[in-house]
Amino acid sequence: MVIDARTGKVLHSRNADTRLHPASLTKMMTLYIVFQAVEHGEISLDTMVTISKRAAAEPPSKLGLKAGQRIQLRYLIRAAAVKSANDAATALAEAISGSVPAFARRMNRTAKDLGMTRTTFKNANGLTQSGHYSTARDMTTLGRHVLYDYPQYYNLFSRITTNAGVRTVKNTNRRFLNSYAGADGIKTGYTSAAGFNLVASAQRGNERIIATVFGGRSTASRNAKVAELLDLGFRRAPSNASLRRPSLPPYSGSGRSTAQPSAPAVSASSNAAPPAGRTIRLVTAVTRSPRPTPRPVPEAEQPSEALIAAIESEVDSAVEQVVEEAAVEVAEAAPVVPIARPAPRPDPAPAAETTTATAPNPAPTP
Repeated sequence: MVIDARTGKVLHSRNADTRLHPASLTKMMTLYIVFQAVEHGEISLDTMVTISKRAAAEPPSKLGLKAGQRIQLRYLIRAAAVKSANDAATALAEAISGSVPAFARRMNRTAKDLGMTRTTFKNANGLTQSGHYSTARDMTTLGRHVLYDYPQYYNLFSRITTNAGVRTVKNTNRRFLNSYAGADGIKTGYTSAAGFNLVASAQRGNERIIATVFGGRSTASRNAKVAELLDLGFRRAPSNASLRRPSLPPYSGSGRSTAQPSAPAVSASSNAAPPAGRTIRLVTAVTRSPRPTPRPVPEAEQPSEALIAAIESEVDSAVEQVVEEAAVEVAEAAPVVPIARPAPRPDPAPAAETTTATAPNPAPTP
């Protein structure tokens, strides 16, 4: 499936409505709902999330979180978006809705509101489960909403590495990001049942294309096919087109409602400033400024000895990790004498990630 992201126009499709296993492409919806929840005040990027036994027990790809461990929501977002961590995705679902089944119901409501008519979610990470299906068309639609509805978070998907709180993780899509000019996202997916999936987006000049592939036979063949589809998209897309953002879905969470109308069409190549806000004139004069009374600033509390010891322990662990990684890099860089080796065998299929693998907006990013 290939679309012009600016308009949503389909440039190419083949079997785009066949229901298949999405694998970790599922995490795009998980993250979309988390972005929505943060936007509406349901939860904060700084919220400390306690890891459940279910989240800690998820199979790889994972961050390696332990039951009872506490971690900021922002790090779970990074781990799910960049490393495709299954434990992080489950923890996000439980933090938002209390349980994975409840979160899956919200995923399905949101999918319906986005027009994803042939998608059914059963979990938040995309591990193979009966009834958990989507299509290339629906995932392309979701990718476009991730790009335009929450652009302040979109840079997550182009990070080659990121700090996930407990350690630095690498992007499962880094090979494609490094090899295709203009590529900046979005999400990979792999399980043995699904094969190698990818929703990719790339921008060149004023043109932006999104392409989706399900069921690739390997990372290399999938990436080659996606590159071919993106090339086709850039050939077929007009140089200049009006950017028509998709309509935001209705909000059905527990936070504050901040419904917004869909954005008007604007030239994708225009650098014009956004329209100014309206001026509201008061009927009566304001006789006094309603400034709030300044709050007294509390004295800073001295850190406890336990906290100091914990911080020192974390610093020591971080230093040890850096030293170990540096030693590995030195060892890998050392010259070796080539020796005769047997012909290489095909790489085994990677562990289920599930999966292993810009629009400007100056809002805070995780």
